[in-house]
Amino acid sequence: MVRTTHADADLVASALAPDDTDSMAVRVDGDAIDCRIERPTTGGLRSTVDDYVVNLRVADRVIERAREHRTVDGTTADETTGDGTAADGADARETNIRETDTRDADADTDTRHNP
Repeated sequence: MVRTTHADADLVASALAPDDTDSMAVRVDGDAIDCRIERPTTGGLRSTVDDYVVNLRVADRVIERAREHRTVDGTTADETTGDGTAADGADARETNIRETDTRDADADTDTRHNP
């Protein structure tokens, strides 16, 4: 059995579920994922465990990066109030305006290059 711990074990297990095979039984237990793998040969077991562990590491990294990039000025969507003001007092709309201005400038640049 392979037992690993994760910040969001449910999400990691869900991300890996499409790759689970009939030789695997996966269970989430709090912050841990238990994976029982049964293969008829040692080589097959080694290959399956290796693939599974690599996939775990990739899923953890993707989830971590997604959380880092999900924030706007360090604030997640859950931390904003109904008027667009971030819980820490920053104005979340300000960032959206800057992004819109950049897109407008890019559109102007593209227009000038297309006669």
